[in-house]
Amino acid sequence: MSDLDRAIVQLRACRPIPEPQVRELCYKARELLIEEGNVVSVDAPVTICGDIHGQFHDLMELFRVGGDVPDTNYLFMGDFVDRGFYSLESFLLLLCLKVRYPDRITLIRGNHESRQITTVYGFYDECIRKYGSANVWRYCCEVFDYLALGALVLGASSELVPLGTLNDAAQSAMPDGELETEVLNSKGEVTSVTYRKILRSSSDTSTDTRDISPPRDISAPPGETPSRTGPAGTGATGDSSGSLSTTTGAVLCVHGGLSPLVDSVDKIRLIDRKQEVPHEGAMCDLLWSDPDEIEGWGLSPRGAGFLFGGDIVKHFNHKNDLSLIARAHQLVMEGYKEMFDGGIVTVWSAPNYCYRCGNVAAILDLGEDASNGGTVARSNGDYGRSNGISRNESMERRIVGPGRRYRVFEAAAQDTRGMPAKKPVADYFLYVPGEELVQPVIGT
Repeated sequence: MSDLDRAIVQLRACRPIPEPQVRELCYKARELLIEEGNVVSVDAPVTICGDIHGQFHDLMELFRVGGDVPDTNYLFMGDFVDRGFYSLESFLLLLCLKVRYPDRITLIRGNHESRQITTVYGFYDECIRKYGSANVWRYCCEVFDYLALGALVLGASSELVPLGTLNDAAQSAMPDGELETEVLNSKGEVTSVTYRKILRSSSDTSTDTRDISPPRDISAPPGETPSRTGPAGTGATGDSSGSLSTTTGAVLCVHGGLSPLVDSVDKIRLIDRKQEVPHEGAMCDLLWSDPDEIEGWGLSPRGAGFLFGGDIVKHFNHKNDLSLIARAHQLVMEGYKEMFDGGIVTVWSAPNYCYRCGNVAAILDLGEDASNGGTVARSNGDYGRSNGISRNESMERRIVGPGRRYRVFEAAAQDTRGMPAKKPVADYFLYVPGEELVQPVIGT
């Protein structure tokens, strides 16, 4: 067994590894992460996870529900540390798994992967308490600076293969059609499903699926003009007979949300990410912004980032050939929350947040597209620009959302937890209603 495998075993037992080993691990992780771009391309199938916040035993429950690494391909959307009692063990374990299985786990940066925030919300104090100095905190902060700002999931399937059935009454209440979402509890039992109507023949004219709430009717009355003529800037066409073709758009994963300074995925790639999270600007917005029921952009009560409405999401998805934006950053009592006709979803993976909130957690499974359709490979407005083919309505490529399976789970059983040494619970462990939605101003 290698030193790395031994470190994984030790961390899985919730025991910190020696400081020299942490230094070596962080050095290897930086070497690996520096080769990744600001936006990492991830092939489906993949399981997308939200905030962890140092709740180590709940991370173990997540692996139990979703499958262990490397059997399952994981994408974590940041906020690995702070507030929980075991930020060190949680982050170091994920880092070990990243170094050991680099193609099976993707880590992107959250707003808590920051020097300023970790000195306020617990990670810095935890390092001092467990190692007697701030050295380990510094090693980890250097790794934070190399984490990607987002990920682009390619090749997700629009067709969801059902894992189970509902009872007869619930099943009869659902319309016929293609299975779009399926919600499972921690035992693997299906608790709810959502369908979208089956695609009609090429003689039907369609609307943008993002303009219709689930279950989505993606057909339109004959003679009605489609809401758009195809993915913006792609020049994508249908088959040779001129019938409509379909593809599953890419899925963009970021920790927080969108920025008024970023209207394309390519602009995210141009950011200099190897730095402390700035107080403002595109990088700050990607890690701090939130969707809200507004039009356009609004001021964020967090003191950083922006609020953005459904029109912003639909325009961004349309321009970049995206079918979904997945993000974390906000506590959701039900574990996940879809907004704006399914154009964006918040995934929260820290159950019973701060050990007292009582929420459940969720992870999102995206399956692999086994058909020949696949995903638009370059989903940043550059697909087919030079082929000289003009777009017209008879050669539209329709982008549909991916099939989504949410696995909802509760906090790990109390008897599986080992509580830390008895010390007064610091303020950053106390839950204040709405606190996750209202952060203090950066720098204060």
